[in-house]
Amino acid sequence: MARAFSRADDSLLARWWWTVDRVSLAAFGALMLLGLMLVATASPTVAERISLPPYYFLFRHAVLLGPCAFAVLGLSALGPRWLCRGACLLLVAALAGLVAVLFTGGEVKGAQRWLSLAGQSVQPSEFAKPALIVVTAWAVTRPYGVSLTWGRRAAVGLWAVTVALLLAQPDLGSSVQITAAVAAVAVLAGAPLRLAGFGLAAGAGGLVAAYHALPHVRSRVDRFWDPASGDTYQVDRSLEALSSGGFFGVGPGHGAVKARLPDAHADFMLAVAGEEMGAVLVWAVLALFALILWRGYARLAAGQDMFAVLAGGGLLALLGVQVATHAGSALALIPAKGTTLPFLSYGGSALLSASLTAGAILAFTRIRGQPGLSRGTLTPRGAWP
Repeated sequence: MARAFSRADDSLLARWWWTVDRVSLAAFGALMLLGLMLVATASPTVAERISLPPYYFLFRHAVLLGPCAFAVLGLSALGPRWLCRGACLLLVAALAGLVAVLFTGGEVKGAQRWLSLAGQSVQPSEFAKPALIVVTAWAVTRPYGVSLTWGRRAAVGLWAVTVALLLAQPDLGSSVQITAAVAAVAVLAGAPLRLAGFGLAAGAGGLVAAYHALPHVRSRVDRFWDPASGDTYQVDRSLEALSSGGFFGVGPGHGAVKARLPDAHADFMLAVAGEEMGAVLVWAVLALFALILWRGYARLAAGQDMFAVLAGGGLLALLGVQVATHAGSALALIPAKGTTLPFLSYGGSALLSASLTAGAILAFTRIRGQPGLSRGTLTPRGAWP
């Protein structure tokens, strides 16, 4: 495709091609294709177990994959200003959805997280994550003449409202992911280390409170520290699958874990990949995510638009936390948490949210010759009042 455009070509498509990170774009595309392959091998057994047609999940995933790929490409061509406007609208819709789900959402495994819209189940929390990060980055870069202090207060307020709505479901995992990503935005913006330390202490206190207030959290933590204290069936099957897969796996479609775990096609997709295609695929998947994170932060380090640096850095942090949570649960490195693996796990809301995140990351890491939404370097550490 490079031959089709010269660097002197000033068309929109040519400018996009020469400024977007094509390596990361290819990595996202590879993850999407791997996800389609893994859903194809993991979902038929799950579908048959719950009396659905064998290719029910695969068909739905494949149908959504096209619009998601279009979303990645389309968002990657937008400028920071349009991304900011879109994120504001998405956050308003997501917060409204988080409120509505508390009153009309269906309860699944003790939590209310899903809304039924036009016959489809939608999880508003998935869209609140990237939207809040982009809006937070905008709020701490003196938006439209608003004072920096008020911008920061607005960012903290939006974070608090979002986390409160998530905990009301309850959804501790999404709360932790959002908090970690917002903290990354604050650190990149030059927040002093004492503020970071205070945030860590507050986060630890919140986790302790969740342990005592939420029975399912207490049960998972207790089983993590003392497996003999409760049922560790899912984690045990995940570890067995990864172990039995060895280096090259038992072969696509020949794994056993998908028949033993109820959510193998979503929450334990890494275990399915490890059993059927071995450690070589697991390491390849993790390497693709690591490549995206490394190239993203490397390109942001040379950025001149503060908003793009903060928003892109926060979205990369969100992606990294989601991958670490899924892998940590599958490997029993952290208490079990039902988190999808971006692009690879089945889940319409999760796939669309990951695609929006990927498109925004590619847009914020584009090398532009003109100013973005905000100018200047990052705030020197310690400059926060």
